[in-house]
Amino acid sequence: MNRPYIICHMASTVNGKILSANWGNAGAAKLYGDIYEQCHQSFKSQAWMCGRITMEKDFSKGEKPGLIQPAQPILREAFIGDKAATSFAIAVDAHGKLGWVNNHLGGDHIIMILTEAVPDSYLNYLQQQKVSYLFAGSTTLDFQLALQQLSALFPIKTIMLEGGGYVNGSLLREGLIDELSLLLLPLADASPDTPTTFETTKEQVNGIASAQLELKSITQLEHQVLWLKYAIRNRNI
Repeated sequence: MNRPYIICHMASTVNGKILSANWGNAGAAKLYGDIYEQCHQSFKSQAWMCGRITMEKDFSKGEKPGLIQPAQPILREAFIGDKAATSFAIAVDAHGKLGWVNNHLGGDHIIMILTEAVPDSYLNYLQQQKVSYLFAGSTTLDFQLALQQLSALFPIKTIMLEGGGYVNGSLLREGLIDELSLLLLPLADASPDTPTTFETTKEQVNGIASAQLELKSITQLEHQVLWLKYAIRNRNI
């Protein structure tokens, strides 16, 4: 399959929790966030990808889409809002909930991964905003199909996969993650119902959904943060 190389880049507590709100006060959270971004920038990637909840919480800031029914039905085919873009922010949003002020985040052009069940009014909104989108499944997401299109339609060779846990878990289950870059923070988080680096649901998988990793390097960074890099060897499903 012709698809981009996927690096899952995450920061977690020693017990795998990824909710940054539990990383201490605002100063501590910013400190760890800055280290995370510095490590992100060390990779040569053309795109980064997040799920809807992460995008809404950290980037779109709850912006609501303005929905207007178009005069004509909209075909379920990919739309490219900026053909000159060379860097991209990819949002996984199966049902079309995210709203955007612009068609870019920090200079990265936004691409939406949708299902065909998204209403025409939402597609009309994205077209008016010049936000790119593609379809990966009728009612549920097919990430292999999404990645094939991202490779074919955009100049994307490498994607940084950056959560949340269910998006990470979905790509792990499908064998689509090539590398794991994990910042292990000197924190323990015992809070209940907090997402971890990789999540799944009972409906999505029966039995074990896991992957064997091959350790490539360990680097101790400032403020007692450990940077672990793994290759994904194979899956045990």
